[in-house]
Formats: sequence, C-alpha cells, structure tokens
Amino acid sequence: MKQNTTIRPWAALWTLVLGFFMILVDTTIVSVANPTIMRGLDTTMTATLWATSAYLLAYAVPLLITGRLGDRFGPRRVYLVGLATFTIASLMCGLAPNIETLIAARALQGIGASCMTPQTMSVITRIFPPNQRGSAMAIWGVTAGVAMLVGPILGGFLLGAVGWEWIFFINVPVGVVAFWLTMRNVPVLPTNAHRFDILGVVLSALGTFLVVFGIQEGETFDWGTMWGPVSIWGLIITGVIVLALFVVWQKVQRGEPLMPLIMFSDRNFSVGSIAIMLVGLTTTALALPLMFYLQLVRGLTPAQSALMLLPQAVLSIILARPIGKLVDRRDSRRVNTLGLTLQGIGIASYVPLMLGEGHIALLLIPSTILGVANSMMWGPLASITMYNVNPVHAGAASGVYNTSRQLGAVLGSAAMAMLMSARLSSKLGEDAGIGTETVGQLAEQFRDGYAEAMAQSILLPAVAIIIGAIVTLWFAPRPKEDAVTSV
Repeated sequence: MKQNTTIRPWAALWTLVLGFFMILVDTTIVSVANPTIMRGLDTTMTATLWATSAYLLAYAVPLLITGRLGDRFGPRRVYLVGLATFTIASLMCGLAPNIETLIAARALQGIGASCMTPQTMSVITRIFPPNQRGSAMAIWGVTAGVAMLVGPILGGFLLGAVGWEWIFFINVPVGVVAFWLTMRNVPVLPTNAHRFDILGVVLSALGTFLVVFGIQEGETFDWGTMWGPVSIWGLIITGVIVLALFVVWQKVQRGEPLMPLIMFSDRNFSVGSIAIMLVGLTTTALALPLMFYLQLVRGLTPAQSALMLLPQAVLSIILARPIGKLVDRRDSRRVNTLGLTLQGIGIASYVPLMLGEGHIALLLIPSTILGVANSMMWGPLASITMYNVNPVHAGAASGVYNTSRQLGAVLGSAAMAMLMSARLSSKLGEDAGIGTETVGQLAEQFRDGYAEAMAQSILLPAVAIIIGAIVTLWFAPRPKEDAVTSV
C-alpha cells in the first residue's frame, strides 16, 4: 500500500482512537478474569497478578522513550510497530500454555502499547489546527475514561460466553483492522533528524522502572525487605535519585536531550502534567473500593458492578464533542477546574450512599455526576496542556504527559491498597482479611464494617482530585490562535 501523505484529520483521529481504546481496555479487562486464569493455568494468585503487573510495567517504563522515537522516526511508523507487536502478543496470550508464557506475552503487549500511546497525542497535536484541537482532544480524552469502564463489562461477558482466552483473542481482529485503517488514514508526517540520547534512555528507563516497580510491589512485601539487602523503599529512593540524575543530564548535555526541558517553560504544560497525574491516581484509586463494595457488600457480579458505571460511560461519550467545541471557542481553564471539582463531588457522593441501606439504583447518581465530570476533564485537560507544544517536541511531550498519567495510576493503586487494608483492620479487626478470597456477598455480620471501610477509603480519590482542581487554577490564559508561541 502506498504511503499516505494526505491529511484527513478526523479520519486519522478515529483510526488512532480505535487502537488507543483497545490497549486501554486491556489494562482493566484482565482484572475480571484473574480467578479464571488462575484455575485454567493451575497457578497461584501471586503469579496470576504478575500478568497484570508485567503489562503495566512494560507499558509505563518506556513511554518517555517511545514518545521521542515518534519524533525521530515518525509517529505513524512507531504506532504501526507498536500495534503489530500488541496484536501478535495478544495472540500469544490467548495461546499461552502456562503462566510464565502469559506473563512474558503480557510484557510484550505492554511494550506494544507503550509504542502506540504517545503517538496518538502527537499526531493530534500536529494535524489539527488550534481551533479544532479541543474537539479532537475531547474525543481522545474520553476514550481513555470510557475504556477503563468497558474493560470489566466486556471481560465479564467474554468469560461467561467463551472463556478467558478470548479476552486476548478479541484483540487480534481489532488489531488487524486498526493496522489497515492506520495505513489508509494516518498520514506520514515530517520527521526531524534527532540524535538519540543513549544515556538519557538508560537513566529514564532505569529510574522509572525502579520507582514504578517499587510502588507497584510495595504492598506485596509489606513495604519492607524484598530479597537480602534489597528493600522496597531502597528501590524507590534509588529510582528517584536516578530520575534526578536524568533531569540534570537533560540540562547539562550538549547534544539533543531525550526530554527537552524547554517544554516545562510553558506553564500550562507543567501544570497539566501535574494535574493528569492526579487524574490517573483518582481514576485507579476509585475503582478498587467501589468494586469491592458492589460485589462483597451488595452481592453483584463483576459484570453487574461494571454496569453500575454505565451512566458515567454514556454521558462521557455524549458530552465529549459538545464540550470539545466549547473548548475550541473559549478559554478552557475553568472547564478543567469545574470538571475536576465535579469529579470530586461525584466521588464524595458515594460515601453516604455506601453507609446507608438505600436502593442500589441510588448509586447511579454519583455515576451520572462522574459522567458529566469526565467529559469536562480528560479532553480539555489534554487540550490546554499540549496547546503550545512545538510540533518538533510533540512526541516527547506526549510521552511526559502519558508517563505522568501512568505514574499517577500506579500511585493510586498502591495508596488505595494500603488505605483499604488499614481501614479494614480498624473496622473488622481479626477478620480484616475477609473478602480477599471470597466470591459473592459477605456474610451479613461483616457487611456494615466492610461498607464503612470502603466508604472511608473512597475519600482518598475525592481529596486527590480536588487537589487537582486547585492545581488547574494555575493554568495561564490560552493565547489567541495567531499569537501561539510554541515551546
């Protein structure tokens, strides 16, 4: 097929959204299938959870690097390599005869996803004019939010209908179609003769790995010793030091940096990178106590629990484009602040409902609020953060933005695991571990204490997102289209 150099922005956007949606669904779809995979491959829960950990690690660690690869070799080419890798790895996952093969294939999936994600934002930044970028980013952003909700629903359906292997097999035809559409609709964009910062690659990858791995595995090792002299906090602190060295190297090196620090001279890019980290933390942290409450206290199945979030998904989709058009016409700073504030209100409104004994349908009210909030949060935040980014740095900027989101998600998961454990110990004492091996509704005598623990835990993401809303107050006014100064 001839290389496509014709730019059709909306066709390219919907094509990229298909692949982006697929890889994000894969971050949540496996969580529903873990018990079934454990039985099917005759393995332990710890080993099964490593299938998810391997994916998240391989996804998060290279994002800075793969973003820069898009600047060097072209976002379309790197996206296609990632898509092919992800699709082949999905087939390997479905055919895996043992847990070791599945973990390796999931890591390969993560690498493919890491190649794809930064290119989506990079292409949008480069092919859409500023007066349409808000609408485009709104669709991109809401895809991220909705995919996290669709994963458990789709996973529950596939498990009941055809078996756990199909949560991976389903990616194969989708990946093939997405590959063909990318060849057809995504243009070949000009590249720049970047010199690759080898030391920067090593420092960023090592530092990110140590921090993400340490946070991700902290609860498993009770935040203490792992092996011999190696401890969780030792890994995290070492990772932070390595990342500090990486930043210093980016500043003092005479060649071309992997992460051009000039990007952070734009206040909106710096503020947006902090805000999206808090959004990632909030989204991940919210899912854990809410799903435990719905399944263990209310007795819903995983698929039924996911359907309780349906208003959130539907409203996010319906409102994404109107909000995007609003952002295109007006300064989007306060849209972000309002969206994050509504997110905090929606999350906090779960608390009295979880502590009471009202009809379960009342829990659809917070989900509705969150749907409105999501439409005002994901897209507008991406739009104002990337607005001033020089197209030459689009891949690197996208890598930073998505790394921030993934790091926030890892922090949210770890912090919520600790908080849930502490609140359960406080409310249930010796029975604090109840529910971790339970399928179905808890015995009645445990439900009130468990509900209180989950309601208290859910305040963590509510507080985090309100802090995010305060952070967005530092956004600078967006310059007029004819006065944009790219950095």
